[in-house]
Amino acid sequence: MNARLTLTAVLLSSLSFPLTITGASVALPGIQHDLDTSLTTAQWVVNGYNLCFAAFLAFGGSLADLLGKRRLFAAGVAVFFAGSVACVLARDATVLNLARLLAGTGAAAATATGQSILAATFAGPARARVFGALGAVLGVGLAFGPTVSGLLVDALGWRAVFAVPAALAGVVLLSCPFLPALPGAGRRIDWAGGTLFTAALALLIWVFVETPALGASHPSVIAALLALTVCGIGFVRVERRGTDPMFDLDLLRNRRFVGYSLVAAAMMGLLVPLLVYLPSYLIDVAGLDAGRAGLWMLMLTLPSVVLPPVGAAVARRSPRLLSVGAIALSTVGVFALTTVGPDSTPRSLLLPLLLIGTGVGATTGVIDGLAISSAPVGQAGAVAGLFNTGRLVTETIALAVVGSTLAVLSGGHLAGDGFTTALHVVAAALACFGGLCAVAVALLLRRRDAGRPEV
Repeated sequence: MNARLTLTAVLLSSLSFPLTITGASVALPGIQHDLDTSLTTAQWVVNGYNLCFAAFLAFGGSLADLLGKRRLFAAGVAVFFAGSVACVLARDATVLNLARLLAGTGAAAATATGQSILAATFAGPARARVFGALGAVLGVGLAFGPTVSGLLVDALGWRAVFAVPAALAGVVLLSCPFLPALPGAGRRIDWAGGTLFTAALALLIWVFVETPALGASHPSVIAALLALTVCGIGFVRVERRGTDPMFDLDLLRNRRFVGYSLVAAAMMGLLVPLLVYLPSYLIDVAGLDAGRAGLWMLMLTLPSVVLPPVGAAVARRSPRLLSVGAIALSTVGVFALTTVGPDSTPRSLLLPLLLIGTGVGATTGVIDGLAISSAPVGQAGAVAGLFNTGRLVTETIALAVVGSTLAVLSGGHLAGDGFTTALHVVAAALACFGGLCAVAVALLLRRRDAGRPEV
């Protein structure tokens, strides 16, 4: 009974986190209109959540060792619940953005411990089935999040996309006292490294988001860049010298690990900005309601549910082919979006979105396994932490860069011909990014590492 309850709690929490990300993207037009706020301010609804999620996920493993897995999981769910409820009640853009920062922090803490709780609760074939179910739930959340969120916005307004994840988190919170008590291992927390990492990432995102409005020569921007440089250098020095660092930077010498990490980063860099801003284009330019826009997004997200087994089969024959081919497919699809316009139909969008979705879907979960297996078993935890953080950081930076670019090129209003032109420029830039990543991955995986089979 406790094992089933544990599985249910972790799966529900894992479902609520992607829902709140995709929900915020569909809700952006309504938020901007209802709260009468600028586009730059509204973008922090997405950027702030992702920033805290990426930054505080790095603390998760260490905090779990200090506080215990159940305690940190419960604390994370509680913080996410409080932040989501505050989003529902917010009547001001600043309050909403602060609430999103809180929700992102809680989601990071719960995510960091949820999988380890499952690993400690289940063993053998049962563990494999449980993690298969977890992957399916994450895929469903990603695939149907825009559609469900669009229907919620149409029926109940934008606040509903935060209310549903809050309700799911509330259910999980009630079950937390019955989860197994899993004490920590007594690992030291790298406070210095974690603080410098978080500060550097926050400064980087702030620069990307605020520079278009303030100007590159604004004293605040210059000061932020100087502080970013100091934090970045300090982080590397602390991690190199620390006895129990947050990240094992020596892993960056492993070509295969870096190659697979770049695949995951490329997939998120191509996919997530489209998940966030394409619904706004379909609503404000193509004239669709939020529900229909969400249905169109299924062409982009549904492959992530059905294609991972295909990707796994290709990876068994040639991980290099899967890695380079997936990026190439998604890149071609992104570039094809340079042809979309106000009169685009589902048929005209079908091929570009399916190409992007196919590349992402074929690598979902598969690349994670390849990255973790690229290093010795004893480094699995360090590999997973650095891999997931790198992917999330890339996603967060991509969102900030794309959002800022759209804001500048559209004149601060995601509507009309200006939005179409801006979307075309962003699609071309993302395609260049994807092409460079494909070439880099092909080079990184072209040779065999010592003692390892060629990939």
